[in-house]
Amino acid sequence: MDEMSPSPGDAPNPAPQDHSTSWLRETAETIILAVVLFLLLQLVVRNFRIQGDSMLPTLETGQFVLVERVSYRFSEPQRGDIVVFEYPRAPQEDFVKRIIGLPGETVEITGGQVYINGNLLAEPYVHGQPTLTYRPVNITLGQDEYFVMGDNRAASSDSRTWGPLPRQNIIGRAWLSYWPPSRWGLIPRAAYP
Repeated sequence: MDEMSPSPGDAPNPAPQDHSTSWLRETAETIILAVVLFLLLQLVVRNFRIQGDSMLPTLETGQFVLVERVSYRFSEPQRGDIVVFEYPRAPQEDFVKRIIGLPGETVEITGGQVYINGNLLAEPYVHGQPTLTYRPVNITLGQDEYFVMGDNRAASSDSRTWGPLPRQNIIGRAWLSYWPPSRWGLIPRAAYP
């Protein structure tokens, strides 16, 4: 009787896989992928909940917005942008305000009106009375300094009282409102004549 040698297609069957090890590995990979995606997303956007009335009527208490953190890596903040930032007097607190004055500009507030380098600033987004101040403001901003104010001037703690906002404190630009559904949409940058 002739001996038969095994053909190449007759490879021995591998031992059955341990299903619990396979399931554990897939679960760990899924969790690691989710954490990596979450961290990458946090580099690009961050959610923020509006607290207080300082940005009425543009933003209201309880509204949720997404703050995009990328554009200011490639360009400078612009007048009219609504930004979320670390409050200079307590960096653990985040504030939201509108950029009014840019680095190197002179901001003057007198008679309830805002002037940039001597020119009256048209502000259709201002809520209620015109700009209220405890005293007249006249400040020339340094390099990497911004003058920020709330749209609801009577209820806003802003650059009128605590001074310029350093560029390094800006987290990002309020970009999209996603809650409540009635306020869903892009948050536009103010246009000035």
